[in-house]
Amino acid sequence: MSSHLRTRRSLLAGLLAAAVLAVPLLAQTTPPAARRSRGTTISFTEHRLKNGLRVILSEDHSAPTYSICVTYNVGSRDERPGRTGFAHLFEHMMFQGSENVGKGEHFILVLNNGGGMNGTTNPDRTNYFQTLPANQLDLGLFLEADRMRSLVINQANLDNQRHAVQEERRLGVDNQPYGRTFEVLLETAYDNFAYKHSTIGSMEDLNAATVEDVAEFFRIYYAPNNAVLTLVGDFDSRVALQKIETYFGNIPPQQPPPEPDMTEPEQQAERRATVEDAFARLPRLDVVFKIPPGNTPDWYALSMLGNILGSGQSSRLYDRLVRREQLAIAAFAGAEPRRGPSLFNVVALARPGVRPDTLEKAIHEELERLRTAPVEDWEIEKVRMQLRRQRAQSLVSTLARAIQLGQLAVYFNDPGLINTFEEKYAALTKEDLLRVAQAYLQPTRRTVVLTLPKPQPAQGAPAQPSGQNEPGR
Repeated sequence: MSSHLRTRRSLLAGLLAAAVLAVPLLAQTTPPAARRSRGTTISFTEHRLKNGLRVILSEDHSAPTYSICVTYNVGSRDERPGRTGFAHLFEHMMFQGSENVGKGEHFILVLNNGGGMNGTTNPDRTNYFQTLPANQLDLGLFLEADRMRSLVINQANLDNQRHAVQEERRLGVDNQPYGRTFEVLLETAYDNFAYKHSTIGSMEDLNAATVEDVAEFFRIYYAPNNAVLTLVGDFDSRVALQKIETYFGNIPPQQPPPEPDMTEPEQQAERRATVEDAFARLPRLDVVFKIPPGNTPDWYALSMLGNILGSGQSSRLYDRLVRREQLAIAAFAGAEPRRGPSLFNVVALARPGVRPDTLEKAIHEELERLRTAPVEDWEIEKVRMQLRRQRAQSLVSTLARAIQLGQLAVYFNDPGLINTFEEKYAALTKEDLLRVAQAYLQPTRRTVVLTLPKPQPAQGAPAQPSGQNEPGR
């Protein structure tokens, strides 16, 4: 199943009102969304069961398949010190069987019926999804409902998946080039624990997890009133709603979980850290700035600036650092759309023989250009066209739409952003971009992490055993 590592890379026809009103078991129903954007508009309806489960339906009869995604309002930001990695561990635990589904049977049932499935975790949410033939609507709903209601939590399953996550950490973090860089970046840039630690957690915390810890985590966060179910594809909405009520309606709700404190004190001075990486072969420079949460006016302006600075071969960083001055072999920038204080990232990989301080000086000069002079009109228009293309590509599959609708509902309580976010970029002016650059991309607000290749041991010196990990890393 997918891990946080694959999720870091951080984004239909309406229903007849009569069909909606014909389902008396639903506690609340809202009318079809019809907010217009340039290009394709994704139509959907929203509903809420009496137990609090939020349901989003979007019919698409272009192919005889459907996708289901259940997005839970829990991520690593909800963890506490000493118990990191729980949200990601649970992504694994949710495939270990439930009252009516045996261990490993979830995979077999989906694959034997021509489908595919996965789950992902990040700091702000956890999701689970399947794509199946249209005639297997009951299967997808049954599987998701059964594990929401009655996940099997025992010592054997916990030990098995604890070891799987620890091995995932060894492969994807501890023994990967630049694998520790992102964790050091979070630890240095953030003050609040919610975002200060990585999603995969530490070896020490994973070892300390108990069955009681896991059962309590499930009770608090894996309740219907803490989840959004999205269904996109070839189905009749009236029938689908009745089936959803049948499978999910009797799952009891829980008290709403506590909302994590996401406040972050303003940074007053530059912060720096250096990582020695035995697997790295070239120096890497990460420069980040804390910025407002996603889906805020200033975030959209900073997102556009990130694209102008470091998205594609016509971006400022690529043009200068890679093409003209040949200081780097790769360079990019962008703004993460977190639910809490987000990050504006600049990343560059030094060309062999280039001093890191030379590369850093050039990056800071490009950031200073953003703070002192308006961007060009053609750069704004280029980004808008890039975003239109990316949106079109991201909406091709029913699965992509199901995931996006669920995430937007959990992140910002507005699945309709799937249709309207382009309008927010279209409203930005050069003055907006200059203002946010001056406000947020200041030298005193930046965090710099330099990753250097660790010197190799002298010939004849004893080599370190492969796969060793420091406790708590």
